[in-house]
Amino acid sequence: MTIPQSLERAAANLAKTKPLVRHQKALPDGSKPQLRRYEVASLLPNGNPTETRHIAPALPLFEQAFTAFTRGSLVETDYGPVAIEDLYPGDQVLTRDGSYQTLIWKGMTTMVPGHQAATGGPLSMTSFMADSFGMEKPMSCVVTGPAARLLRTPMHLRHAEGDSPLLTPVTEFIDGMNIVETTPPTPIDMYHLCLAKHAVIKVGGLEFETYHPGPEALRLVSYPIKTLFLNMFPHADKISDFGPLAFDRARTTQA
Repeated sequence: MTIPQSLERAAANLAKTKPLVRHQKALPDGSKPQLRRYEVASLLPNGNPTETRHIAPALPLFEQAFTAFTRGSLVETDYGPVAIEDLYPGDQVLTRDGSYQTLIWKGMTTMVPGHQAATGGPLSMTSFMADSFGMEKPMSCVVTGPAARLLRTPMHLRHAEGDSPLLTPVTEFIDGMNIVETTPPTPIDMYHLCLAKHAVIKVGGLEFETYHPGPEALRLVSYPIKTLFLNMFPHADKISDFGPLAFDRARTTQA
């Protein structure tokens, strides 16, 4: 199901004429953020699955909800490992505490090599080679997108954060040897998952968080952008509907 043309036109007009966030900084070349198509599969409040397509500005708020995992990433479910593109709302996903939670939302967008990410830098992935964190951690190469957070605290942050595991952006683990930055040679489908509650799940044998925008995500966002954003999540009318974070997030310069 596609969104009404009027809403699509509204998104385009918004990017051209309206401030996207309060105190927004202009892009280096003075242009407005580009628009991007986002696809969503979700459970409606009545339990019925639905698929929608959305047009929204390519801002970090939106991209972080869709660019955590690459096509082919294996997610642990009650049926065993399942490729992320084959998951559908209503499936049961294994969480870190050994319980299963219902998948209520899956987002997908296509990123094109050579195009800038919403942060202004080039689009890049983080590749975890086999055994990066010890024997069979992971068992084979795992490639993640810029929005992925791993439940682990890298050595260089432990002096400030302590030894407790934190949800840390994957880019903080790049060491140039076992964990490297890579750029896809062709357009790549990227995904993120949202469960009934924020949780940590196994993807490719590593522990990653499910999607949560963060309690302050919409604090400086204009009303039109907030409306476009929440329209992508049938289970959330406000930011508090995403619930609390399952673990603390590392205090880094990453979004």
